[in-house]
Amino acid sequence: MGGTSPCASCKLLRRRCAKDCIFAPFFPSDDPHKFAIVHKVFGASNVSKMLQELPIQQRADAVSSLVYEANARVRDPVYGCVGAISYLQNQVSQLQMQLAVAQAEILCIQMQNEPAVVMPTQLHNIDESDHDHDKSAFLYHHQNNSLSHHHHHYLNFASSSNVIHDSLKRESIFGDIIS
Repeated sequence: MGGTSPCASCKLLRRRCAKDCIFAPFFPSDDPHKFAIVHKVFGASNVSKMLQELPIQQRADAVSSLVYEANARVRDPVYGCVGAISYLQNQVSQLQMQLAVAQAEILCIQMQNEPAVVMPTQLHNIDESDHDHDKSAFLYHHQNNSLSHHHHHYLNFASSSNVIHDSLKRESIFGDIIS
């Protein structure tokens, strides 16, 4: 910071820290590791260019992102922070699945513990089906009784026809006796 103590970047690069040093506001001298890791991954020249192209109000966020990405690249040189993001997204998916399973289990338990609620439309349907059942039972009973009744009449008819036939043998329609 232009004067007594150079910033961490100027210390590492062994140069005099100018008054308008672009690194000084973001890489203080008491945290040399922060600039060292960013410099190792991106290089001082690239970081300087990036910061100069950004508006002043966005530079602090950009430095935080650069530090985060640099740390992630050191831990995982291939994927960097994308690997960390993928890992976290996978964790979120697993937790969402566990939550859905837990919610389904809660719903099943609630449904088992609640008495069955019959909707009025279901009652109407039940009444109609019971009524239809009663109708069909009545018709079945009536038909069976009818059949046995008809069967009974048929037997009676057969026996009475003999009587009629016998009486016809004795008399003709005209009153003559037929043998």
